[in-house]
Amino acid sequence: MSAKNDVESVKDIKAYLGEDTVFSGTLSFNGVVRIDGKMDGEVNTDDTLIVGENGVLEANINAGTVICRGKIKGTIKASKRIEIHNNSEVVGNISAPALLVENGAIFDGTCDMTGTEGKIIKLIPNEEAESATSV
Repeated sequence: MSAKNDVESVKDIKAYLGEDTVFSGTLSFNGVVRIDGKMDGEVNTDDTLIVGENGVLEANINAGTVICRGKIKGTIKASKRIEIHNNSEVVGNISAPALLVENGAIFDGTCDMTGTEGKIIKLIPNEEAESATSV
């Protein structure tokens, strides 16, 4: 059984943020949540976050499973798996025991699949990175 059949059926989704939704803050939940709107902040769950085709997140994410079909910028830590699907984009550092990156997806960052926390380097803005390298 594929992950798509397991968690993306309508009956499994507990909450949905539509395309016209803009949310800023901390989102904590149980179950499956799908975001097709824009979000800025933090996501905390032991369950599944689905970023739909039109979803745009600038967030630090701690989840069980993250399925990206849209755009995510930030640090992602998943206890189960991260999926980056065709035509989606993830910019940031990720940590998960399992990773799926489909052809046509963009991933720009570092990946840690070892389970050791110390290896993830936080994403810093370009200005800070340039000043750190010029020292």
